[in-house]
Order: sequence, then structure tokens, then C-alpha cells
Amino acid sequence: MKIVEVTLRHLQMEMKSPFSTSFGTFQTKDFILLEAIDEKGTVGYGESVAFSSPWYNEETFKTNWHMLEDFLIPLILGKELAHPDEVTEVFSTIRKNNMAKSTIEGAIWDIFAQQTNQSLAEALGGIKTQIDVGISIGIQNSVEELVEVVRGYVEEGYKRIKVKIKPGWDVDVMRTLRNEFPDVAIMADANSAYRLEDTALLKQLDEFNLTMIEQPLASDDIIDHATLQKELSTPICLDESIHSLEDARKAVELGATKIINIKIGRVGGLTVAKQIHDYCMNQGVPVWCGGMLEAGIGRAHNVALTTLPNFILPGDTAGSSRYWVKDIIEPEVVVDKGVIHVPTSAGIGYKLDYKAVEDYTVMKKTYNLD
Repeated sequence: MKIVEVTLRHLQMEMKSPFSTSFGTFQTKDFILLEAIDEKGTVGYGESVAFSSPWYNEETFKTNWHMLEDFLIPLILGKELAHPDEVTEVFSTIRKNNMAKSTIEGAIWDIFAQQTNQSLAEALGGIKTQIDVGISIGIQNSVEELVEVVRGYVEEGYKRIKVKIKPGWDVDVMRTLRNEFPDVAIMADANSAYRLEDTALLKQLDEFNLTMIEQPLASDDIIDHATLQKELSTPICLDESIHSLEDARKAVELGATKIINIKIGRVGGLTVAKQIHDYCMNQGVPVWCGGMLEAGIGRAHNVALTTLPNFILPGDTAGSSRYWVKDIIEPEVVVDKGVIHVPTSAGIGYKLDYKAVEDYTVMKKTYNLD
């Protein structure tokens, strides 16, 4: 493969309803859709998952555009690539900026899968024909409202319910949910809202038989999570702390986590995501695929990744209709009784809805070898 042209689009999409976490609430999603073309004319797509503000990590939509335009695209244009795994090495001189890197790396994986006449899932080594799906629910206006929202998704067949928590919206909320739904797989996502001093409070969550508590402590921490895990019977899952295979190794060896959430953008692309998956499988540590409120292209990449064998816990890859009135792909990602059927056609398995893309495009810019 040799990439000869890259187009960046700034897309702006309105979510069906506001999404709230311990960091705040938003309803408009600005993101980058990347189109890459190789010398044979094969087109691949990638999607930046960075938000407009640096509330999840240090990257933002604008910093991703800057990194792609000024550094990553110049490094990749005209470069001969035998396999997408080589992209990680090409970008090795650029520190961090993993979401920007994954945006273009995902498009190159799409091209590779098409040229080798494989689905993206097959190209990654996936073995599943369908994947189990969970749902992520933001903080609601009241516990009663949350219960009804959860009830709706349970009735739709979602395999796991993830609920955002924060100080003051935690133990009583989870107690109510467990009483209402005694047999449903439930997890709590803290988005780093607590400190080690909150251990006694977090220990109260043990009584609710949660699948896991995700990232309770600082976003860059491993050490304190290891201390906390010794006090909890509930498994700790790390999310924001894991940016690389080395981070995963250290966290597992220190006992900081029993489960790892793999997000393609957070770790820098599909290649590193697969490396973390393989390491965790060898260590007996289950993984699952986290969501970043992706539109269709990012969602398609998540579906493909989740077909790898150690993704044994339902991920956050809900159907397109969960978030968007109209997605940018066709057919849209559909959840059928708690599962997504994995597409089998070459590449990501979904076609771009060009009219929707044009409707959502704020600006675009093309870069080529000329």
C-alpha cells in the first residue's frame, strides 16, 4: 500500500439526547472523518474519537486535526506499507496523540482488508460472527428516571448495563438498580471521580455483585488502583490509565486491574489494541471494547475488534440509533436482541452515506503528494 491522498472532514452531529458523566454534559459531537486513498484507488475510512474539550484525556478534536495535518499525514503520504502494523513504527517519533494516530491507522486497516479481500474482523484475526453488546448510560436527573432508562434497555436485550457514577451519585443509586434488576449484569463507571481516601465508600459497592467498577481513581494512576483492588472484592477495570501494551503489562503485574477496557483511539490504533488483547488473553485477564460515542465508522472498527476471542465481556458498541437520528453509514449498526451481527464483506463492512456526511460536514481539506 502507498497512501497518495488523505481528506479530513470536520463533522458535527447532534446526539438524540444529552450525555452526562462526572465531568459534564454535552449533546453536540464534533469529530474528524478521515478518508485515505492508496495508489490503486482503494478508499479507507477512519474516525477521530477525541472530544471538543480535554475532559477524557489531553486530546481534543482541534489538536487531532493539528497533529494529522502537520505531522501524521506528511509522515504517511507516499510511504510504502506492506501491512498496517507498520503504521505504529512510522508514527513512533511522535509521542502520545494516540487518538490522532488511530484516525489514520484505522483507514489503512480498512484499505488493507479490502485489498486482501477480507472483512476487517478477519484481517484482525477475529473469530466471532456476532458480538454481545452492552449499553452505557449517563447520569440522569433522578434515580427514578435512571431505573426507567435501564428498564428500557434491559427489555431490548442488552447484555450488560454500564452506569456512570460520581460522589453523591453512587452507593444508593447502585443499591436501587440492583434491587430493581437482581439478575442483570451491571457495572459502575467512575471516570476517575474518586480518591484512595474514598476506599470505605467504594467498598460499599461490593454488596451489589457488580461485574466491575471502571477507573475509580486518577486517570493516570496504576499504583493506587493496586492498593484499592486489594480492599475490594469487585473487580477493578482500568480504562484511562491504559495507553499502551506496557501500561497494560504493568497494571496486570501490579494487581491494579482484573479487567481491561480497550478503546482503539486511546491506545493508538487497532495494532496496539490487538497487542493488548493478546497479552491479556495470555494472562487470563478478560477485556472488552469501550465506546467513545462514535459515529458509524468508529463503531464499525469497534465491531471488528470485538470479534477477537478474549473480548468475552459485552462492550459499549450499541446500535447507531442509540445516539444518532441518522448515522453516516449504511446499513447502520443494528442491535438484535443484545447482539450485533458482524459484517462479512471486505473492509469495514459498511458503506459511507455520502448525503449524510455532506449534511454534517462543517469543512474539509485534502492533502496529496502533488
